[in-house]
Amino acid sequence: MLFNYTAVDQKGLETKGSIDAISMDVAITSLQRRGLIISAVVPAEASQSLLSRDFSFFSGVSSKDVVVLSRQLATLFEAQVSALRVFRLLAGETENHALAKALTEIADDLQAGSSISKALSKHPKVFSDFYVNMVRSGEESGKLDEVFMFLADHLDRTYEVNSKAKNALIYPAFVIFTFVVVMVLMLTVVIPKISTILTESGQEIPFYTQVVIGLSGFFVNYGIFLLVAVIIGAFFFFRFAKTDAGKASVDDAKLRIPFVRNLYQKLYLSRIADNMNTMLVSGIPMVRALELTSGVVGNDVYRKILDAATEEVKGGKSVSDALDKHREIPGIMIQMVRVGEESGELGKILKTLSAFYRREVINAVDTLVDLIEPAMIVLLGLGVGFLLASVLIPIYNISSNIS
Repeated sequence: MLFNYTAVDQKGLETKGSIDAISMDVAITSLQRRGLIISAVVPAEASQSLLSRDFSFFSGVSSKDVVVLSRQLATLFEAQVSALRVFRLLAGETENHALAKALTEIADDLQAGSSISKALSKHPKVFSDFYVNMVRSGEESGKLDEVFMFLADHLDRTYEVNSKAKNALIYPAFVIFTFVVVMVLMLTVVIPKISTILTESGQEIPFYTQVVIGLSGFFVNYGIFLLVAVIIGAFFFFRFAKTDAGKASVDDAKLRIPFVRNLYQKLYLSRIADNMNTMLVSGIPMVRALELTSGVVGNDVYRKILDAATEEVKGGKSVSDALDKHREIPGIMIQMVRVGEESGELGKILKTLSAFYRREVINAVDTLVDLIEPAMIVLLGLGVGFLLASVLIPIYNISSNIS
């Protein structure tokens, strides 16, 4: 059970926080052992009114929040600030309520004698297994400040690449949405009024105009049913995509669709190289590095490849040999990893590969945007132009016959 408390420490300063205990007596005893003078202890449920309750459904911690937090942690640990003081300070400074709550609970756990990695592991929605294991490695090696610096740099690079890839798809999505809206408005509002003029004229209507009028009639009469079908289809698609089979299908499609296939492949390869380099530099064993990278790569196809490679490495194979049998891993990466293993500089090789594929992702994004932008504009112009031409040409013919 969670209790909120207010107490005074040995320096006479007031402190507030929360503690998890089976009863209030146990909570008070635990706080007194810390040298605190208790002012108030109340159950967390009772201390929250309807308006002050934490609606965690609406709150969350974004990747950007974790990037900023990691940079702050690296700076403070490098300045030799105590861990407890670091988390207390950051909990009071952050504007994200969910993150502030997590940092406060971590500080409470540290004050109770927990290690940093164990305290972080209680918040999997904020700190991934990769993050926790990196911190644990830093605690074991005594280089916690360096590990937080590695994490900050790594997450910064990952956030930059992911943001670049996501932002590249926003513009095409906006153009496609605009195209659909314009076409629907033309077919449901403009074309029906013009088609009335054409049908009442008694003139012969060209075939392409008949197609447009028929399509317009379909949208006017059955458009609502089509919209309902699209919404239902989208609902079941996203529901299916959350299942294991659906996620595997979507991840496989990302590596098969023309144009974006190259972008996604380089994105995942960059992520694999960067994660493994960061962990190897921090002293995490190769097998554990492969296992953790498998969990954070973000694609089911590459996750299975890394899982299979992990089992083969456990059996005595080299990483390059374990990855060589998978066509999704390019030959240049296999050769570079093999060179790193033979020279004992695998960490540096992976860092080079990570930088290479990161640049490739950025170049692929820029190229994709440069190709999609004019293509979308041309497609929008052709679509609207065809609709207008299909109705304006017959009207022009009618006016010519009349004159």
